[in-house]
Order: sequence, then C-alpha cells, then structure tokens
Amino acid sequence: MRGGGIRAVSLVATAVLVLGACSGGGDGDADRDGQPAGQTPNAPSPAGADEELPELPAEFTEQELAWEPCGAPTPLQGSGAAPAPGWECADLTVPLDYADPGNGETIDIAVIRARSAGGSGHLGSLVFNFGGPGGSGVATLPRTGDRYAALFEAYDLVSFDPRGVGESAGVVCRSDAEIDASAQEDHGPPRTPAEERAFLTDSREYADACRTRAGDLLPHISTENTARDLDLLRLALGDGRLNYFGISYGTKLGGVYAHLFPDNVGRMVLDAVVDPTRDVVERGLLQTEGFQRALDHYLADCAEQPDCPTGAGGQEGYDVINGLLEELRAEPLPTDTDRQLTRGLAFTALLSALYSEGSWPFLTDALRQALDEGRGDLMLAAAEQYNGRDSQGRYRNVGAANNAVNCGDFASRPATDTVHEHLDEFRAASPVFGETLAWSIMACAHWPVTGEQDQPEVAAPGARPILLLGTTGDPATPLVGAERMRDALGEGVGVLLTYDGEGHGAHSSGDDCVVEAVNAHLLAGSTPDDGTVCP
Repeated sequence: MRGGGIRAVSLVATAVLVLGACSGGGDGDADRDGQPAGQTPNAPSPAGADEELPELPAEFTEQELAWEPCGAPTPLQGSGAAPAPGWECADLTVPLDYADPGNGETIDIAVIRARSAGGSGHLGSLVFNFGGPGGSGVATLPRTGDRYAALFEAYDLVSFDPRGVGESAGVVCRSDAEIDASAQEDHGPPRTPAEERAFLTDSREYADACRTRAGDLLPHISTENTARDLDLLRLALGDGRLNYFGISYGTKLGGVYAHLFPDNVGRMVLDAVVDPTRDVVERGLLQTEGFQRALDHYLADCAEQPDCPTGAGGQEGYDVINGLLEELRAEPLPTDTDRQLTRGLAFTALLSALYSEGSWPFLTDALRQALDEGRGDLMLAAAEQYNGRDSQGRYRNVGAANNAVNCGDFASRPATDTVHEHLDEFRAASPVFGETLAWSIMACAHWPVTGEQDQPEVAAPGARPILLLGTTGDPATPLVGAERMRDALGEGVGVLLTYDGEGHGAHSSGDDCVVEAVNAHLLAGSTPDDGTVCP
C-alpha cells in the first residue's frame, strides 16, 4: 500500500422518499404570529423537561439583536459571496454553560434573516436548520432562499450557525494543511493489525488536537444546548412560539427542542428525519442499507443510459466500483491539481453523489473519467465540495463540528472488537459501503467528551402537530427513521407524510404535493393526515 497510515477521521461519512391526499385538519387557535391570542413570549423553561437548571439571567432573555448588513461567509462558514441586499446579520449571546449561566462565560451565535413584507398576514419568524451537524445556516439560507419564496410572503426567514459551527465559536481541530494531508493519506479501512494500530493512533491524535484547540468548548457542544440556544433566539426574535423547519440533523434538533419546550412549539416541519431510537451501531447499519439502496437505484438507472460505466448494474456494478476503489487503495489517480484522488476521497464522492438524484449524471461522468481516462478530477471535486474545501484550500469546520456534536451527544464508544463483531453485518448490508461504514462507528473512540445516552429524548406531549417528511429512497436518513420519530414524539404530535422518490429530503425535490402540504401546514396550520403519501 502506498502512502501513510489509515486516517480514522476520513472514514466518517459526515457526518448524513399509493397516491394520497395532501390535506388535513388545522390548528385554528393560532393568531397571526403563530401563537395563541393573548400569549406573551415565554422564557426558556428553567427546568427543561427532565433536568433542573438555573433560571437564565435577564441579559440573555431580554436581549435585543443588533441587525446590520451581512458580510461574505467566512472560511469556517464555507466562503463565497456576500448575500444580496435585504439579508441582515446579528449575534445572539448565550451562556456557554446552561448549568451555570451566570458565571460570565458566553458565546455568540451568528444569526441571519430576511424580513418579510407580509403586512397584516405576517406570521413572525421561520427558523431553519439545514443539518450536518456542522452546516452553517448563515451561509446556506441565502443560497437556498428562493426555494421558500411562498413562505417568505408570511415569514421572516431566519437561520443561524449552531454552537460549535462556523462563526458561533466554531470548533477547529486541525489546520487546513493537516486536513489536506490526512485526505491524501486515506487509503481505506484497516485490514491488518498494523493498519488497525495506525487507525487508532490517528484517531487518538485527532481527538488530542481537538482537546488542545477547543477543549473548554467541547463539553458544551450538544444538541440539547443548541435547542436551548434556539429558544433564546425565539425570544430575541419576539416570537411567542418557535416556527421551525429542520432538515436532516435539524430534525433531531427539532425533536429535542419539542421535548424541552413543548409549549413553545409553533408550526414545525422536520424533513429527512433522523431516527431517535437507535444506538451508534444500529444507526450505522441503517445508513449503510440506505446508501446501498440508493446505489442500486442509481445503477439501475445508469444501466438504461448509453455507455454506462457500471454496465448492467447489480453485481456487475458492484464489481466495477469495488474494483476502482481497490485500485485507488494501491495507486491514487492524478488530477489537474497537486492533490490525488485517493480511495477515501473517491468513497466520499460516491456518497455525496447519492444524496440527490440530480447528481446521478455527474456521478456517471466522474466514474467514466476515472475508469476510462484514469483521472480523478471530477470525483475529487465532488469529495472536496462535500468536505467543505474552498478554491483556496480553506475548510469550513463541518468535519470538526460534526464530531463535536455527535460525540458530545452519544454515550456509546464502539471499539475495534465491536467493529469486528458487526463487520459481516455491514458487508451484508452493502458490498460497496459496508466495510468502510463499519469502521466509521469508531469516530468517537477517543473523544474527550461523552454524552449521556445515544437516544435523544424527543417525547413532546402537549406540543402542536409536527409535520414529518420521509422519503422512500433517502440514503442518509431512511424512511423508517421518520416513522420512529413520529412514534417517539407521541400520539397526536408527529404527523408523517411520505414522499415516494429519491434523495435526501422531500421538500428539496420540488414535488408539488410535498411543497403544497408544507405550505399549508406552515402558512395556514392545515396539517395533512398522518400517513399521507406524495406524489
């Protein structure tokens, strides 16, 4: 094998829907800002749902946001051009430690919004979280705002960088050059005792680097703390209830928020829903099955196109892709840059392209370039976009933030014995992705902070109906996760709409049935019947 040792953190895939009527009942008790008439905004519950916490000082609950025109996203947020005029930015001050909010330690949460001109039909703010964990809402919302034009007629569109992400005390573990070097030395999952030792050494060194650079912050990076920040944001925006649109990891955040603050839940949509009921190993297996399902669908589609590089699909397609990955394990492909396409980067490119059916033609071109021309430019570009590397070689902090949030949330710490115990299950779940994703369950093996449990508390008795969107072909958050979230939220709270299609997220598909159901729920409080299927 060429190059250095196995790179542990590079193995993690960050880290990741019968015709039915799209109509239903409403919540007619809501007035124009999405709260019952006469209700005043409530401060975050001093006790949450399960744990007694001190009351928050007025400096947090009574703060006013100082809005100003937004600058360009920073490298930690993903770089790029400044948002168009009309977008404004501010910082929300929150306690670093909610268990001791008066100790003077605070962090600033970066917030962005575009104000609606909805007039008398104004419903307040609609807050977005686009997932990750580790995605910058400040950078993402202006790029995707056109998708929510109908909602902008009634809502101020708002998003934020969650704590540990982007410009909200963003966690950084390695320099850009160190991340580049790690990616260039990633030749795949370990297969020998020596490679396993190298894998563990790199995992330990990475965790040590995170401890050195962000050790004081890491114990406070968790979904529960971000949910508490979210409620402070609701207060600062002047909303009596939180109207919220969460995607992917944002659905876990939404579920935790609903559990902590059920009385403050307004109109909420959770799309591409994370399964809240499974441990790290079970979630890894579920995602492995999801990506294999998406790959099968891609291979079948490709087989119908002229000159498909993966042949007739099925086992032939697996053999082609696995053959490429094995060749890259021994000999990376050249590109027009000073970086090569390694096995790890090619694996990331495959996963990235399977997130959306719209990326399938690109994947075909990238595979054809690698297989026929012996070049890795297209696959490298896909991997580096997914990893958050900009044109100047600067990385947004999505990888470090993903580790910080997940490792801060999860209690279990699978070891090498756990991987070996389940390796055959992962390989059976996917002959292409199984081996690598089995090793990715060790992403938190040496992390300095441990969560209390793997399963987040999301039961939200008394909360308003929450619309859940699940997609039958979602690779990263399979449909069963939405079904389990519905059950975990509690009877009468979770309402599931299934989109029969491909890709990670139903609303982003643009399907008319899905979009109309979401708009009816958020704009009129008219929620579709549980079990509705689109299109």
